[in-house]
Amino acid sequence: MKKSLVTTLIAAALLVAAGSAAAQQNLTTLIAAAKKEGAVNSLGMPPDWANWKQSWAAMARLYGITHQDTDMSSAQEIAKFEAEKSNASADIGDVGHSFGPIAVARGVTQAYKPATWSDIPAWAKDADGHWMLAYTGTMAFISNNKLVKNPPKNWKDLLSGTYRVTVGEVGVASQANSAVLAAALAFGGNEKDLAPAYKLFAELARQGRLSLANPSIANMEKGEVEVALLWDFNALSYRDKIDPGQFTVAIPQDGSLVAGYTTIINKYARHPNAARLMREFIFSDEGQINLARGHARPIRSNVVMPKDVQDKMLPAAQYQNAKPIQDFAAWEKTTRALPRQWQEQVMMFNK
Repeated sequence: MKKSLVTTLIAAALLVAAGSAAAQQNLTTLIAAAKKEGAVNSLGMPPDWANWKQSWAAMARLYGITHQDTDMSSAQEIAKFEAEKSNASADIGDVGHSFGPIAVARGVTQAYKPATWSDIPAWAKDADGHWMLAYTGTMAFISNNKLVKNPPKNWKDLLSGTYRVTVGEVGVASQANSAVLAAALAFGGNEKDLAPAYKLFAELARQGRLSLANPSIANMEKGEVEVALLWDFNALSYRDKIDPGQFTVAIPQDGSLVAGYTTIINKYARHPNAARLMREFIFSDEGQINLARGHARPIRSNVVMPKDVQDKMLPAAQYQNAKPIQDFAAWEKTTRALPRQWQEQVMMFNK
């Protein structure tokens, strides 16, 4: 019995070692192929978003791979993959969680599981590896202290203010869509019921205080944004890059949304190996820490974060009423109907 057990353990150890060696060999082959391609082009992965700048710099430093990005919304990314097909100009994109299954359904993605696949929670990945969340964010308010005397702390505060509220392109951008869901959650709605959010934004529209401008760092620098609805990682990054004392960032205390973003690799990518290697880097320890340096919360919980990175985060107490999406199938369906519903229930009142 003992001999049989020892034999079994040795065999298991050999299998693990063989698996590790095979994985290393596969990674070595991937790196060589990616270096030969020499470039990777992305959509929706600009330098100021979740510190992609440092991740792209690492790809150049480690592998000599050059990079270009075209910034666009999740829906636009998928549409571009679909329209260009074999004339693909992009290899990889970063889209909101609900858009991952949509991209797969449209047949524009290819599967690839990184070496750290087992560290990614089951809820945060497609079983075949077509998409997997790399990081999460929580919907936040960012207020320009030069323009807003009493920065909002709750969604209800928005209704009693005199400032304009910038939400972005609802129906197109995942960040803007998520702001609508966050507001719905705060007022008792859910992934199937956005009525409470429509009511809030319709009232802001009636008051002439709803802005659909892009809440970009450039517009904030120009003083064109009073209060904006952004992921916390974007809000904190913009604040720190412009002037930490000029902006207040707060998680709405009456409720907010936690959601994630996933890379999708173009089925028709011209540089497929470079795109796969980028995914490997994103889910490596260094890649996850890079995202955290951009204030995003990495999906892998077993990565030890440096103290200076931990110090950049908002206090944990601010997140006590932030909730993740509970019904992804319902939210995906609601997302498809959101553009029309937004026009009919909110934009008709916009002044």
